[in-house]
Amino acid sequence: MAWTREQMAERAARELRDGFYVNLGIGIPTLVSNFIPAGMSVQLQSENGMLGTGPFPFEGEEDADLINAGKQTVTELPTTSYFNSADSFAMIRGGHIDIAILGAMQVAENGDIANWMIPGKLVKGMGGAMDLVGGVKKVVVVMEHSAKGESKLLHRCNLPLTGAGVVDMVITDLGVFTIDRKNRSGMTLIELAPDVTLDEIKGKTQASFKVANTLKH
Repeated sequence: MAWTREQMAERAARELRDGFYVNLGIGIPTLVSNFIPAGMSVQLQSENGMLGTGPFPFEGEEDADLINAGKQTVTELPTTSYFNSADSFAMIRGGHIDIAILGAMQVAENGDIANWMIPGKLVKGMGGAMDLVGGVKKVVVVMEHSAKGESKLLHRCNLPLTGAGVVDMVITDLGVFTIDRKNRSGMTLIELAPDVTLDEIKGKTQASFKVANTLKH
């Protein structure tokens, strides 16, 4: 069985470490905040100027002034701080964010990512995505393995790039891949979703990849 969106988010949350400063993209990555391990302290940073984002509010308790970068209403914590967008991006560009968990339309085997241009739709621009993938210490992509029967893990992206050679890990509904972009040794499958076979992943993946000796099932 392929992982659900929630299970993908839970798997991504396992990449967090105590004390991390974390940026969550829109879509599935926003669910990661629901799976931060008990007792772990992480600070969620939103590029629209909020550090220490709290959980989503209960219905009727929303504050329209408290939103994340995806325009979703959030809550604040006792440690929450606010600042202008320039300071927010100084944090990102300065390498002070430990991990960004993002969605994507395409990821290439060399770590290229395309996640801002949706084919056939008018979009307002790439937002903060280019700064994020270029400035944070680790980039994790969480996305569906395929779209309309087409693989989203490719030899080369054919959509406009958000960043070149920037992705460290890809978590799909079928499994988990790492990309050794520093040594340029390509993509490696390290984990399979329950009851997903290696042959199934190979049949649904255009990108070339190695299989880890310690492949988890």
